[in-house]
Amino acid sequence: MDERITDMSQLLSKIASPADLQPLSDEQLTQLTQEMRDELVRVLSIRPAHFASNLGVVELCLALHLTFDFRKDRLIWDTGHQIYPHKLITGRYSRFDGIRTRGGLMGYPNPQESPYDLFMTGHAGCSVSCALGLKVGDELASRSVPEPTPERHSVAVIGDGALPSGIVFEALNNAGGLNKNLLVILNDNQMSICPRTGGLARCLDRARLTNFYQDSKRTIRDMLAHIPLVGGVAKDALCQLRDGLKAFLTGGMLFEEMGFRYFGPVDGHDLPTLRRWLRELKDQKGPVLLHVLTEKGHGVPQASQDPVTYHTPPVFEKVGPERTILSLKRGGAKAYTDAASAAIYQAMQDNPQVAVITAAMCQGNKLEKVRNDFPDRFFDVGICESHAVAFAAGMAKAGTRPIVAIYSTFLQRSFDQLFQEVALQNLPVAFCLDRAGLTGPDGPTHHGVYDIPYLRLFPNFAVMAPGDELDIPGMLKFALSHAGPAALRYPKANLEKVERSVAPVALGQAEVLEWGNDGALIAFGSLLPNCVKAAEKLKQEDGLELTVINARFAKPLDRQTILQAVEQLPFVITIEEGTLEGGFGSAVLEAANAAGLDTRGIIRLGLPDRFVEHAERGELLADLGLDVNGICKAVRGQTASERTVSSPN
Repeated sequence: MDERITDMSQLLSKIASPADLQPLSDEQLTQLTQEMRDELVRVLSIRPAHFASNLGVVELCLALHLTFDFRKDRLIWDTGHQIYPHKLITGRYSRFDGIRTRGGLMGYPNPQESPYDLFMTGHAGCSVSCALGLKVGDELASRSVPEPTPERHSVAVIGDGALPSGIVFEALNNAGGLNKNLLVILNDNQMSICPRTGGLARCLDRARLTNFYQDSKRTIRDMLAHIPLVGGVAKDALCQLRDGLKAFLTGGMLFEEMGFRYFGPVDGHDLPTLRRWLRELKDQKGPVLLHVLTEKGHGVPQASQDPVTYHTPPVFEKVGPERTILSLKRGGAKAYTDAASAAIYQAMQDNPQVAVITAAMCQGNKLEKVRNDFPDRFFDVGICESHAVAFAAGMAKAGTRPIVAIYSTFLQRSFDQLFQEVALQNLPVAFCLDRAGLTGPDGPTHHGVYDIPYLRLFPNFAVMAPGDELDIPGMLKFALSHAGPAALRYPKANLEKVERSVAPVALGQAEVLEWGNDGALIAFGSLLPNCVKAAEKLKQEDGLELTVINARFAKPLDRQTILQAVEQLPFVITIEEGTLEGGFGSAVLEAANAAGLDTRGIIRLGLPDRFVEHAERGELLADLGLDVNGICKAVRGQTASERTVSSPN
């Protein structure tokens, strides 16, 4: 599709800022919601992007910007992947074509793009804390100026999938205690990325059964006015009845007991009603929670019927009338996630003591078949990574063999549990770290480039990375037989295979693919195929005979093999798809230093000490010198340096 779905984006193209929304009539605002959804569909006909979640918040986004002035007021979206409608009406429509491309708009909030984005947020649970901090900070700042400043409203939008996160309840508890003016919008669409789970989900489901409570206070007040001589006892009894009904029907008592005034549930796709509620609540004193019911995928039939598939679907090949998706672009090569999920499934078949825990990432980790075929050994704990790791520790202590399948960048939320509950106890928990390395268009919030340093810090941990597809089954089998915690990290990338006779996976042992006397390439993880290709290219074009080592382990390091290369060869280049600060290359330097070896010939390739922007993974690898040409350039630079040093002149 090259043309816009509508004849023209008559209104959307004229929205340069939220101020342009104010003159629009109700009919025009309805038209604008349709144009915004058309634009979301159009972009998905070009490239994959977050879809269903954004379709669900169009009316909510407009209502918020019509009610508040977020040039001065505060707005935090949680999670950030539902930011697209907000971007469309905050001056970024003209650049929307380039979202999630190199140099284009980010798929998450980004303060560098717009003053309307306050935090770069790519995960869930922190909005209430940040919004409360902004509120308190603004109040403190206003005291330092001579003239009083108007109140800056603070609003957090949080999804029901993120609500169970522990930090949310820490923030709600603090906000209730501080009694600051704070508005929390609970965007309840019955979903995380996959369907939400847990007891709190059941509590929220009860709220969908009734709209009784939202007007109960007014109803009871009217009743009391018509009952003659109603006294304190009768009044108290009626209020107790009201609160009892509220607790039974809506679960709102949970929030009110924490100090919030609860309102709702409200239809999140009825824009006039949403605006009325927000106007009424805007100047309420103290913490307020508005429960808004939305439909993930609203406005696109297939997306609302299957919000899991349409969370981040493949590109739309054909779109019919009324945004009906006629076909998706299917197929493509298998990814490392496929190989890992297949290995996990096989482990579940082979050993009844193996269980799987994930944190709302069943689809992302491609564990649907595991969930369906082994429901009693599959646990989706919701967006609660800290709990997931401590839960796994308890299972391991009881004698099971838990696999924790979480994205690399999300596992770091459980840093303390990795330390206290797993490493300190030396419990046999296996960690499958998907999206380790560069995640391409998802950008810096999702690049899984810090797990090597934060995992190798801990005693007892084994830290692995498969060099290719052939390493994955053996590594998972090793992790599930190892006496302590073990992690294997793999990228968001298509599978690659290095043809060879694969050596068995053994603790702390590297795999030597080739030994040459002109230098060494030591790969930790997914860039092994690039190293093999670079070695072949350098042999053909430069006549160099290079050693190529598949390190496999960052901890424990194969000191015998790697230090032999450091000691005997002119140079050693370590290559990793992770940060250089504390990463695999640092481990090699530390080992060489401890052995008293000359470390001047050790060169490290990896990610520099800065946040890497979003682009296709291949583009980023080339920019960072981690593709085949970049590795060849590093080798040639080192051999030229060696020749210069050895030259008598």
